Amino acid sequence: MAGTKAGGQKAAATNKQKYGAEFYAQIGAKGGKLGKTGGFFANRELARAAGAKGGRISRRTKKTI
Repeated sequence: MAGTKAGGQKAAATNKQKYGAEFYAQIGAKGGKLGKTGGFFANRELARAAGAKGGRISRRTKKTI
């Protein structure tokens, strides 16, 4: 049953029974607290420049008339 939706639901139920109803919230909070870089929010100018660069790159082909 490993790798199926039903298997995942059984595993989630087991984890909640063993470790408490807040199991997934707790492991998510741990992961969030471990982050040190702050992502793009830490450097707003870099984020702005990266967004502008991405916006200029078009994935569409040029239309020929």
